[in-house]
Formats: sequence, structure tokens, C-alpha cells
Amino acid sequence: MAAENENQIGFFGDPHGNFRAVKQAVREGAPKLSLFLGDFDLERPMEEELAPLMQAGSEVYYIHGNHDADGEAWHDFVFNGEMASRNISGHVVEFNGLKIAGLGGVFRAGVWHPKDGDGKPHYTTREEFLNANRRNAWRDGLPLRQRSTIFPEDFNGLLGKEADILITHEAPSSHAYGYSEIDDLAELLGVKVIVHGHLHKDYSAVLPNGIKVIGLDKAALLLTNREKLLNDA
Repeated sequence: MAAENENQIGFFGDPHGNFRAVKQAVREGAPKLSLFLGDFDLERPMEEELAPLMQAGSEVYYIHGNHDADGEAWHDFVFNGEMASRNISGHVVEFNGLKIAGLGGVFRAGVWHPKDGDGKPHYTTREEFLNANRRNAWRDGLPLRQRSTIFPEDFNGLLGKEADILITHEAPSSHAYGYSEIDDLAELLGVKVIVHGHLHKDYSAVLPNGIKVIGLDKAALLLTNREKLLNDA
């Protein structure tokens, strides 16, 4: 089984406190690479919840979702825990030659909501937001809720980079509640596939720019072969 899973990738839809997919993935041999799409709703440290995967030899990366900033404990387990360096939102990581970009969080009208008004950002960076809203600070930084907000600087930090896969919490335009801005980002990155959570729907589609999209339901697991994922795109 280990040899069969050498090129497998596991994508995990928003757990929302339900980690049965972790146990399922381990039972089926554990993929070499595991990617989580946010909204963990953790009641204990992430490293404890995902320990079975890592002990089985899986490399784990993740992005955060909007609900990961709904409470202090949930926030701290995701943003400040031992696995915080595995949050690849705004970054590109490489694993065995495969490049994965991440974009966690959601658009919010108070910062940047592409479908609200003229769609222009109110703030480009977190520093700008904090300077204008200092009295609402939490732990001398952004308000708790805004810790899971997408800022233009998250997009800007990815410009000029290349990736094969983009994992996002928000959806691209393939979903009725998605955003063409994510389509554009994926195209600039040169990705072949976008995999997203948040909207709790299993589906696949192809964007006008030819990029394949996979959406995952809540607590869902997609185990797929790396070559098949990319070659079918």
C-alpha cells in the first residue's frame, strides 16, 4: 500500500470539528502529502488532531478558514500552535517537485469584497487597517475576526511566483458564490488545478481560462494520484 500511495495527495474539506477523514486516510495507507482547506474548529491542538497522518509519514500543510478566527482557542490552535508554520496562506511550498500555493480566509466588506460596491479594497495591508482601527485591536494586532480576512497583500505576496496547485478557502468563479479574482490569481501563478472548501459542495469544473476546479464538501476527503490530478487538468 505504501508504494501505491507514493504519489497520492489527500485534500481535506473543512473539518468543522469532524476529523473522520483523517482516520479514513490513514486506513487507506496515508497519502504522502495532505492539504487541509480550513475551518478546523479545533478543540485540541492541531498537532494532536492530525498526529495519525503525520505518524503515518504524511507531509501536512493547510490554510485557514473564516471560522478559525471565531474564538480565541480556535484561533490559537491554527495561527499560534506548533504547526503554524504549515499554514501556507500567501505562500508557495514545494514538495517532491510539486509547488502548492495557498490562500486562506474570506473576503469581507470592511476590508475588501470584490462584489461589494465598486469592488475596490478599503485597505491593502493589515498594517493600514490596524493604523485606522487601533481602538479595535486584539492582542495589539488585528481584531480577532479580521485574522481570517483576505487582504490584497495576500494576493500581492503571491505575484511573480509559480505553482502547480492552488488551495483556497473561498471559491473561484466556478461556484455561484465564487470570485473571478481567484481565477486571475491562479492564472498568474500558472496553476493547473484549484481546490477549495468553504461552500461545502463536492463538484468539479473548468474555468474559462482552462484551469480545473475541485470543490470539497464539509469533512470530505479526496485521495488522488498526483499525475492524474495534473494531467487531467
